[in-house]
Amino acid sequence: MQTRLARLYQKGDLRIETAAVAAPGPGEVLLKMAAAGICGSDLHYYQDGGFGPVRVREPIIPGHEASGTVSQAGEGVGLSVGTLVAVNPSQPCGHCEYCDKDMPIHCLGMRFMGSAMRLPHEQGMFREWLVVPARQCFAAGPATTAAEAACSEPLSVCLHAASRAGDIAGKRVLITGAGPIGALMVAVACYHGASEIVVTDLADAALERAKAMGASRTINVARDAQALAEFEAGKGYFDLVFECSAAVPAIRSAIAAIRPRGTIVQVGVTGEIPIPLNAIVGKELHIHGTQRFHEEFATAVELISSRKIDVRPIISHSLPLEQADAAFVLAGDRTVACKVQLIF
Repeated sequence: MQTRLARLYQKGDLRIETAAVAAPGPGEVLLKMAAAGICGSDLHYYQDGGFGPVRVREPIIPGHEASGTVSQAGEGVGLSVGTLVAVNPSQPCGHCEYCDKDMPIHCLGMRFMGSAMRLPHEQGMFREWLVVPARQCFAAGPATTAAEAACSEPLSVCLHAASRAGDIAGKRVLITGAGPIGALMVAVACYHGASEIVVTDLADAALERAKAMGASRTINVARDAQALAEFEAGKGYFDLVFECSAAVPAIRSAIAAIRPRGTIVQVGVTGEIPIPLNAIVGKELHIHGTQRFHEEFATAVELISSRKIDVRPIISHSLPLEQADAAFVLAGDRTVACKVQLIF
């Protein structure tokens, strides 16, 4: 059996190829892939050849947020043929120091599909057919579309970020950056009962989607750079910030606008940047990093399936695999695109 796939060789060199697909073994399923989203890391691989120290050093199939339908099930698998599933790309080893401490996100032997972090690279899900362990597959609800199910991974990222923030109910929240993660972070903050959610970004299209996800107010800081000044009075206004842009101006404005002993959860990723340590110390701020997810994936699938969190407003474009190059270019244009998905 053969599958078509998208393989990235280096910056800007994405090729549609064909490869063999094995039959599923015990505990595995063969999926007919349905939809797969282009993530920010995929975009960095395509546009820049990587991000920070993570570089594309050999050909890689990108893609780590996807859904598919069970076509064949190996021995011992409880999933029925025809079931739509969301695929968890995270594969902790289960036996290292951090797995033993119930911290699988920090697994020393982590394999994460579509990641160039390790050599050999972990191959991802931009392909028509995929064999994967059944334990990584989570059945979506009967009314859930493939496009919605493929948003389980980014929603999991936001659910884990929320877990790093503590109690969100009744809090005044600032979210900097309204890309797909920022927009989903709005929905998660709403779900957890935030009393007010202000969102900043440079693009009106992104801010409109933030409104659709439940933002109380949006601010285009490219057009009105001083709009956050009102929140800086009295040592700051916000109880909690989810910083999703990794942009220095946004981080500085977040530190200025948060109240003393407030919490900043750093969701966006970049390299080394200057930050005002004096303000962090003077305000006694709590700053938490967050990465990936673990148990949140099952929760994300349930929330999407029940539409307790409606991800549909962020899905802006769907293109066939043959147009993968065009899809990546489109995903890089934040004036029109949010979550761009490949369909199979």
